[in-house]
Amino acid sequence: MSAVLDLTTTVLPHLAALVPMQVDIDPNSSGLPGIAQLRTIVGAVMTVGLILSVLALIISAIIWGFGANSSNPHLAGRGKIGVLVSCGAAIICGASVTLINFFWNVGQAV
Repeated sequence: MSAVLDLTTTVLPHLAALVPMQVDIDPNSSGLPGIAQLRTIVGAVMTVGLILSVLALIISAIIWGFGANSSNPHLAGRGKIGVLVSCGAAIICGASVTLINFFWNVGQAV
């Protein structure tokens, strides 16, 4: 019994000192030069992605229409897949900031 008491009084306080203290690090928006330009570039890439998604949707809808009207099921199927992919790309481009913020908050809660 005295060995357990000795363990709790001598070893445990030293183990508590070995455990690292809480570290709080938040993203720093002014830590590196060029962060504002990088935000501008990312916003421009998001805009280009949305424009290309609209273009892909238009082209895929045209291909779908040609395939359906020419009795070509393979071409119509490719057009349908293109429509779905372009809509998915637009969803991901539009929701990218929200998704990143959501997973950042999930990571902070771990």
